Amino acid sequence: MTVVLDNPLAVRRAAMDLLARREHGRVELTRKLRKRGAPDELIEAALQRLAEEGLLSEARYLESFIAYRARSGYGPQRIREELGQRGLARSDIEQALRDSGIDWFEQLRETWQRKFAGQLPADIRERAQQGRFLTYRGYSLEMIGRLLRGCDE
Repeated sequence: MTVVLDNPLAVRRAAMDLLARREHGRVELTRKLRKRGAPDELIEAALQRLAEEGLLSEARYLESFIAYRARSGYGPQRIREELGQRGLARSDIEQALRDSGIDWFEQLRETWQRKFAGQLPADIRERAQQGRFLTYRGYSLEMIGRLLRGCDE
């Protein structure tokens, strides 16, 4: 049974249901509510009120998203790109990444350990394979090079 989102209370309830599951960004929440059939004017009013009440927070969303993706083994470049695709401001993303307190080199090392069992590449083919994987995960070439040369920091 689908709920009709044709009044402010229904839109607010749907938004709160989504926020109860996890933090959302404003753009993401707008997209989900629009997909459920809510009109833009009701969405904007509901989200503005939720933000004023502190129930919708871009800062909390950034913090939780960065922590989750970092725990999953993703680096700052990949996280930055994913957040940009979710409609967040580049300056807010950069500030959240700086404020996260994550040691990205340590995250890189843990990701590499899990995937490659801590085995430094024996030849150029293995080095390229490890480098491609870690680049895809969102780590800088400089950090990857330092890791694969066996330098600690």
